[in-house]
Amino acid sequence: MTPLPQTLDAPPAPGLAFAQTGAGRDVILIHGAMTCREDMAIALFSALESEFRVTAFDRPGHGQNLTPVAGAPWRQAEAVHAAAQSLGLVRPVVVGHSFGGAVALAYAQRFPDETAGVVALSPIAFPEPRLEQFLFGPRAMPGPVGFWCHSLGRLTDPLLLPVLWRAMFLPQAMPAGFAEQFPFALAARAGQMLAEAQDAALMAPGAAWNTAGYGACRTPVHILAGDRDLVVNTALHADGLARLLPHARLTKLPGLGHMIHHFAQPAIADAIRELHAGV
Repeated sequence: MTPLPQTLDAPPAPGLAFAQTGAGRDVILIHGAMTCREDMAIALFSALESEFRVTAFDRPGHGQNLTPVAGAPWRQAEAVHAAAQSLGLVRPVVVGHSFGGAVALAYAQRFPDETAGVVALSPIAFPEPRLEQFLFGPRAMPGPVGFWCHSLGRLTDPLLLPVLWRAMFLPQAMPAGFAEQFPFALAARAGQMLAEAQDAALMAPGAAWNTAGYGACRTPVHILAGDRDLVVNTALHADGLARLLPHARLTKLPGLGHMIHHFAQPAIADAIRELHAGV
């Protein structure tokens, strides 16, 4: 398995922590909730590095971006764009998974002329009540309520998070490479859990902001989703997104759950290739 190169101990000021591999046309990878850039790197670096320059970012507040300030999807998209500009990335295809898919869709709307396309993997596309809003959202509340919710959460996280990490792969099992290489302790640190809380609290308004712009989105978007996703409702999010976006293509992957980037690398590579070719 390809090592994860250029892993930084701290983000390059004023950008985001990242890992990068390969050479060629640019691809940006944006991870989802409860993970960091290593999730996308473990899944996709070896599949893409022979053809593309691939850069996986830690989203704000996640991984080695130690300040626990996340922000709505459009704010995170602005941070990813600024980091991409500082690294000299040119008109990338932006690949986002789950909450990272919401960030990638915001990126498409904010920077259409600087984006070759978006690959939205199991994306959260619309506001809805979600489990993470109840599990993590209260930690982002100001004052004593947020303090006590966060303190209680830190006591229960060692039991809860391993269950959630395994559950998000269902109906598939967690791949051995992920279990061996993913930095679980980093993803479970207190600062990241506060960022997860902010993500959960801002998920609904962020998705609503995205939704308001779908009809005018000029960026081509390829949507990939498993038809057995237990985390994000494919019928609501992937199907609904494909109906609203003017330049969308939807591919449903039979038998796959939420973590499709670990099991459908050829389909993802094909989507990236087609977007860079303008197909």
